[in-house]
Amino acid sequence: MNKLEKGDQFDVEALRKQVSDIEARGDTGQEKPSDPTEINPYARQIAEQFRDGTNSPAIIIGQLRLLEFLALFAIALVVHYFWPGDGNDSLLVRAGMAAIASALTVIGLQLADTYTIPALRAKLRLMPRIVVSWAIALLLTVGLFALIRGTTWAMVEAYTPWFGAGALFLAAERFLVAYGIRNWARNGLMERRAVIVGGGEPAKDLIRVLEQQADNDIRICGIFDDRGEKRSPIMVAGYPKLGTVAELVEFVRLTRIDMLIIALPLSAEARIYDLLKKLWVLPVDIRLAAHANRLRFRPRAYSHVGSVPMLDIFKKPIRDWDSVAKRGFDIFFTIVALALLWPIMVATAIAIKATSEGPVFFMQKRHGFNNEIINVFKFRSMYTNMGDPTGKAAVTKGDPRVTRVGRFIRKTSIDELPQLFNVLRGDLSLVGPRPHAVLAQARDRAFGDVVEGYFARHRVKPGVTGWAQINGWRGEVDNDEKIKFRTAYDLYYIENWSLWFDLKILFLTPIRLLNTENAY
Repeated sequence: MNKLEKGDQFDVEALRKQVSDIEARGDTGQEKPSDPTEINPYARQIAEQFRDGTNSPAIIIGQLRLLEFLALFAIALVVHYFWPGDGNDSLLVRAGMAAIASALTVIGLQLADTYTIPALRAKLRLMPRIVVSWAIALLLTVGLFALIRGTTWAMVEAYTPWFGAGALFLAAERFLVAYGIRNWARNGLMERRAVIVGGGEPAKDLIRVLEQQADNDIRICGIFDDRGEKRSPIMVAGYPKLGTVAELVEFVRLTRIDMLIIALPLSAEARIYDLLKKLWVLPVDIRLAAHANRLRFRPRAYSHVGSVPMLDIFKKPIRDWDSVAKRGFDIFFTIVALALLWPIMVATAIAIKATSEGPVFFMQKRHGFNNEIINVFKFRSMYTNMGDPTGKAAVTKGDPRVTRVGRFIRKTSIDELPQLFNVLRGDLSLVGPRPHAVLAQARDRAFGDVVEGYFARHRVKPGVTGWAQINGWRGEVDNDEKIKFRTAYDLYYIENWSLWFDLKILFLTPIRLLNTENAY
């Protein structure tokens, strides 16, 4: 085996950089969602099996940490109530001890490597580690308080039931968790779904290695390859080839896939690059299998699927606990916004109804996360008989279709406020790339035809406001440069997302809305 040094990571990094450059240039060459490649009936049948999402291992492990902390904390208080010892420990003191001991236990269990899916599936094998972690945490806590306050035999007698009750809980709870995880795995409720890109012997070798691993949580959903049957057979290691890479883009948009694994050698750099140009717009992890490569990078360059080394090319943005945090952010600030803005919304509804015939609200189909079609709510700003639900004919300055009230609410963006209800429904986020109408155009060309990297903005949920909008890229798109700049700002947001970034955009939005130059 040839051992590579630090500089030898250049090839993989260069691939990632080349594809990142595509974002700015817009020459990805992927299929347009407005004209998707139709997948074959068998692939569509397979896709139907994977439409529903699965339980994220990261979320489950995080919830388990919280459960164990809270349960051990509660056990300490219950034990103190029935076995108070010599009475010198007040409830407040025991609560402090319980918090420290519970936190140390969770830290110890993490250091003992018991918060992994294989560890959680093991019913008894890791039980000594778990009990020892609990014992060490309790001894450290009791020792600390003994140094501060001194100790008596009565106190020791009080702490023994605490240790016993905590150990019994951890043993029973881990046994039930192991049973639950095994059951979820059998039923497909907790698995990581993968598609192999590239067939032939490399794919066969990869599948065999994955299948030989104990406690494997990878579900291979199929294989996609552009090559003909001679070089890429229709069945590889028992898994079917479902179609071409162009069809894979549509397949992933119909399913809940977690990762794409490219089963090609590093030497096939040109082919890998061509694949990435088509696949990077999808909201999934993209990894390059490295188990069969003769070249070896430093350990930190790899991630692992089980024991199989992988090179991470692209990671799914805003995933696991980040998505939970963002959803909590959305719900909290949406409720605050509705509490503050409801008088404006009521007044707007009355003004619309009083000045023109037709409904108060207007619904338009737009592209959402992963190119799904969503219905977005707005206050109606046009005359009913002149409305354009498709969004193909953009509103221009002095547009006769817009009512008097409509001109005002469009300039001030009040017409967008009903989208707060889309946020509560989960169709939109408060902050993200703005959702455009399905048939939106720059002059006479669809946005996807102007910027071929355009659909990468759908890797995250669209937003009511966004980084592009507060930087002045809002309103009419009457030339190619406007949609190119919007897309560039949206992609920057996706790559640099954080809750602080969302908060910054959210609080800058009212200020930047004072500039109504491009809003009409």
